[in-house]
Amino acid sequence: MATSPEPAGDELRPEYDFRALRGVVRGKYAAQYRERLRVVRLADDVAGAFADEAAVNAALREYLRERTSGPTPA
Repeated sequence: MATSPEPAGDELRPEYDFRALRGVVRGKYAAQYRERLRVVRLADDVAGAFADEAAVNAALREYLRERTSGPTPA
């Protein structure tokens, strides 16, 4: 009674027909997502100075506040 095991995690059944669904478009929001997505990779020495993503964002916000408010010329 040897049966071949199904691939783990593959729950998509062959009877599902996505072509029959209305309004389903592959990649419908992909362009909008890419437009707003900004991935910045930190150098290892810089990344080591921060505990997590929140710490990086806090430091950058502080930098931007100081940069925009900066010293006023006399």
